[in-house]
Amino acid sequence: MKGLLPALNRLMPLMMVIFLVLASIQIALSLHLSLHSVAHVLQWCASAWPVLAASGLVLSVAGLLFETRAEHLARKGLLRRRGFIMDVLARLTNRAELEEMLAREKRETTIDAEELAANLRARVIGQDQVCEDIAVQLRRRLALQVRGKPVGIFLLAGPPGTGKTYLAKQMARQLERPLLHFDMTQMSSPHAATQLFGSPKGYVGSDTYGKLTGGLKEKPDAVVLLDEIEKAHPDVFKKFLTAWNDGHITEASTGQQISTVRAIFVLTSNIATDALTEIADRLHDDPDRMRAESVEALRQAGFAPEVLNRLDRIFVFRALRGLDIARVGALEIEAMIEGYGLKVETSGIDASLLVDVMRRQSRMGDAASARDLVRSIEDMISESLIIARQQGATMVRLVKEDDGTVVAKVADNRDDGLHARLTP
Repeated sequence: MKGLLPALNRLMPLMMVIFLVLASIQIALSLHLSLHSVAHVLQWCASAWPVLAASGLVLSVAGLLFETRAEHLARKGLLRRRGFIMDVLARLTNRAELEEMLAREKRETTIDAEELAANLRARVIGQDQVCEDIAVQLRRRLALQVRGKPVGIFLLAGPPGTGKTYLAKQMARQLERPLLHFDMTQMSSPHAATQLFGSPKGYVGSDTYGKLTGGLKEKPDAVVLLDEIEKAHPDVFKKFLTAWNDGHITEASTGQQISTVRAIFVLTSNIATDALTEIADRLHDDPDRMRAESVEALRQAGFAPEVLNRLDRIFVFRALRGLDIARVGALEIEAMIEGYGLKVETSGIDASLLVDVMRRQSRMGDAASARDLVRSIEDMISESLIIARQQGATMVRLVKEDDGTVVAKVADNRDDGLHARLTP
């Protein structure tokens, strides 16, 4: 039967011709037409036969081409549009783009780990190994089509000011995902969970969603950044265990379960800084052993065991040293110059100025953070930038003169020697 139907379908045009011939004979017999009268009518219409034949040929060829094209589209999984009325999507939006976006959501998500790692390394200074490891992990986990838990639950541990929070923000930016950022130092009380997961009915705030549940409901593929997670109250931890175990969180005000399987959770911690720094320095060539000892160090420092057991990966950040401090300092100086509405000339930061920044950071010791670095830079150059802007500068270069003066010289192709001077 399955083979008979396609055969009948192919013979349909021949069957239609036979049907038309028989119908014509039936009509002629019912009208009592003779062969002589039929021949007379055909002879009378002889001038129209070439036009009718050409029209039939054109329609036949067009139908054949349409059918061939339709079969080609069908093999690609696309549907033919039926009818001559314009579809509402074709009239009001770009239908092809919409179909492509829907198809892209269903396709396997694959990222280029090398490209992602390179982009992260270019922005997060001194943490090349972490950038490469996290890019590989994201590639593997995003490629999974069936998941019962979030894409990833990553802990970024290490000294303060080494780029943990910044890496999470850059990850969201490079993956083109929204960022939900929560400072867990504000979640140290047992009632803080209501801020994230909503309030039960009858309590104050029960008419609105929690910040986390509402955020994931609107942006299910977000990067959820939990800063300084060790400072959160244990009751807050317990709420997250369901999100990481079962792939959903419950909004307290409505009881609605909100999926977390498309989200990426990034936790940062400053706990056990000295131990983790020692481990990172000693085992930088053995990542597996470094992760194992890092877990034990975090456990001994009082990190919640139930959270450690649910982490997919722990990435240990190393303290900034040497030229890494100079790189961060140069980027911070550039950002500060732009913050004053100015631009820095190419090679416009004096190398001796960066040496001073490195020396100041070294005097502060291992406890120094990127925030201390920013404060040092601000003390050194901010006043000179203000004066340069007042003088009408649009582009500057920073120079440290022999007497220790930091000069923000105007670099806008003028030779009048304008500059702003600050003695530290």
